[in-house]
Amino acid sequence: MFELEVLAAVDPLADEAALVARISRLEHVKAAAAAGQARAAAALDTARRAREAAAGVPAAKRGRGLASEVALARRDSPARGGKHLGFAKALVFEMPHTLRALECGVLSEWRATLIVKESACLSVEHRRQLDAEMCADVSRLEGKGDKGIEAAAKTIAYRLDPQAVVDRATRAPSERTVTCRPAPDTMVYVTALLPVGQGVSVYAALKRSADTTFDDRSRGQVMADTLVERVTGTPAEVAAPVAVNLVMTDRSLVAGDPEPAVLTGYGPIPAAVARQMTAAAVTDPRSAATLRRLYRRGGALVAMESRARRFPKGLATFITLRDQTCRTPYCDAPIRHIDHAHPRRDGGPTNAINGQGKCERCNYDKEAPGWQVSTADGGGARSAEFVTPTGTRYRSTAPPLPGTPAITVASIAVRVKVDVDAMRCHAA
Repeated sequence: MFELEVLAAVDPLADEAALVARISRLEHVKAAAAAGQARAAAALDTARRAREAAAGVPAAKRGRGLASEVALARRDSPARGGKHLGFAKALVFEMPHTLRALECGVLSEWRATLIVKESACLSVEHRRQLDAEMCADVSRLEGKGDKGIEAAAKTIAYRLDPQAVVDRATRAPSERTVTCRPAPDTMVYVTALLPVGQGVSVYAALKRSADTTFDDRSRGQVMADTLVERVTGTPAEVAAPVAVNLVMTDRSLVAGDPEPAVLTGYGPIPAAVARQMTAAAVTDPRSAATLRRLYRRGGALVAMESRARRFPKGLATFITLRDQTCRTPYCDAPIRHIDHAHPRRDGGPTNAINGQGKCERCNYDKEAPGWQVSTADGGGARSAEFVTPTGTRYRSTAPPLPGTPAITVASIAVRVKVDVDAMRCHAA
């Protein structure tokens, strides 16, 4: 703790030159710490694989779940944990010059990652050649930004093995995908990773639409509206015919309460925006708005239980609405699996307390030897404790529901029923 306090301490009365020097020194410390993390992760991987080999674990299963342990230790998502571990092994075992440049602070962790990424398609021998050519003389790295580092690494990689670079470009279209992430002010970023020809064509088509449309909308607004209309098949101002789960209190729905709602797959949204979405769905004859009442005790949803091995659809939906994202700490991935925290084969029940929403990767990692997960539902919060093979413990708590805890379950049920009936009468 003393070391952390020393690093964080800054003399507010220091002159400007001293403050700039402090910033520079701390940047070097960050880079050196990244190099230390890489060495520790590579050493952990070696030790774990050696121990599992001695225990007779098949080669294909050795190191399973290790990337998730690295991610938890770094307070990061499991997906990034895999990248951190791959980066560490490449630096320690194949790219010593890049590692040294990182240790002395000439390279940042991100710029070292760019070099590793651009060399990933090369053989070990060629990767070491690239490493020496780029980073053996650290003075050649001074003054280069992200794009300069990336361009230099690409140039060397192509010269060393042009076929490997071409092969990687050929495989790249298989990684095409579309992602969605929240943006400020109740907006979202919908991002498409496409082959260059398709991506440029999409943008050109949207641009052409904006160039031939003359109204009070800006160029960007026309392009955004055109994208929505062509993907959904409906005008941009009309809600698309897809299912959207919106969780909000009865008071926010019908009494004007400002308590934010939760939009599944996005997160909290203002109550006024949620009411607008609800009103649009109720009044649009093409939509089918459905009300489901969720009962809670304190801040947690009331448990449901099933005798089945798999979670029934209703219970799975219940858990998805409650957990919102993968329950592994620091993992914000969408829920793909509804999993038994305590395995069903060991007597774990199929209920809301033992059930947890997980992404596919975290669900499989949890099955690796040495991992333990337990859940609890008490004090108004549903929590899960994860124990890794090293005995390190991490805790994850389900996000709170909208609104303040109600006094009794019965009072919520009555209030919702009365208010919704009144709303229906008013709409009629």
